[in-house]
Amino acid sequence: MTSQQLVACQADPETERNHVTALLPGELAPWPLPELSCDVLAWARSGLMHLTGLPGASPCAPAAPVLSRAAMLASAVTALTAATGSEVRLDVAHMLAGRARLHGWHRRGRSSANGSCRLLHTTDGWLAVNLARPDDVSSVPAVLGAPVMGDAWPALAHHAASRRAGEVAEAAQAVGIPAAVLGSATAEPLRVSRLGRPGAASRLVLDLSAMWAGPVSASILHHAGRRVLKVEDIRRPDGARFGPPQFYAELHAGIPTVRLDFGTSRGRAELVRLAGQAGVVIESSRPRALRNPGLCAEEWLAGGPGRVWLSITGYGRTDLLQRVAFGDDAAVAGGLIARTAEGSPAFCGDAIADPLTGLLAGAAALAAAADGGGVLLDVAMAGVCADLMRQPGTAEILHTVEPSHAGWIVRHDDETAAVLAW
Repeated sequence: MTSQQLVACQADPETERNHVTALLPGELAPWPLPELSCDVLAWARSGLMHLTGLPGASPCAPAAPVLSRAAMLASAVTALTAATGSEVRLDVAHMLAGRARLHGWHRRGRSSANGSCRLLHTTDGWLAVNLARPDDVSSVPAVLGAPVMGDAWPALAHHAASRRAGEVAEAAQAVGIPAAVLGSATAEPLRVSRLGRPGAASRLVLDLSAMWAGPVSASILHHAGRRVLKVEDIRRPDGARFGPPQFYAELHAGIPTVRLDFGTSRGRAELVRLAGQAGVVIESSRPRALRNPGLCAEEWLAGGPGRVWLSITGYGRTDLLQRVAFGDDAAVAGGLIARTAEGSPAFCGDAIADPLTGLLAGAAALAAAADGGGVLLDVAMAGVCADLMRQPGTAEILHTVEPSHAGWIVRHDDETAAVLAW
């Protein structure tokens, strides 16, 4: 069961810092470089390798130094917050693997850690389809053009096997099912548009997002000393509430929640009033979704100096199809997968696009505010993953993954690391 992986596992710290500096808004002064070592060993120690690979076979890691790049983003957060006297140090490994550890999830290969998303083989490659919601399951017959009796997955796999990946993904997205062709997204994680005036803005952050990515960025701002208020539509409660209570409580620790009915004039008026008091708005909806309750990013940014609107979506606000995405399928779109010993793709971690996107979005919001604000930050989850999977331009090194009495051991030259498991 021993396997070998040839991976460019070591990123150049200065190159990575320069990349983050160019990516984030404003002018960032160079900050102390974090210590970056072998990313595969770090992947093993973090618990992410326990979540990556085929069940029963040796675990594996992605071909790019994803964890090192996330650590560089976290160091940017530390530098930006230290400048304001509220230094924030993030535990990236816990951020990425903590939810799965609470659930006790493990690697499932071509099924996501939570089981809702699967990689399907097609005539020209692979795609991910995510049946995360009851509506997704009930929409499968529309994709197949035929009724489904029982479990939808065998029928979907059979359907995909005789078709092109893009054809299946397009049909699924047409009925609202998150689906993505492997590696189809471009490495454009963040677009910055100046739509307002720079200046000093309120330190209130209005978090209208849900699930994982948006709340991660809100949590970063909260720890940086901002007053964060979570606003929830009573008709559409945050889906993360139905996961482990400990995970939801940790993600929103210290952040009060206001529940409004966006379907009433009173609820909409209160939403607009709160937004008028905020200096940052975080949302994870399609652009038109908040216009009905009375919020428009362009108008809000023009309404006061120094404001920052942080928009997090699967493929960006300019995506013509306005495709929906969740963490696992967005990661596949960005090419953030691992290759098994047989060469087939496997999911990395647990909905990994979510926390990685939240980390970048939080850093971008801090940088934008430090630069005077007045901007719309358009963050695309699939683009974040594609950017993190760019090749580092360093030599590939052979890593051996072998069983031990306690689980698995990874070797990089003379250094070893045990694969953290739970």
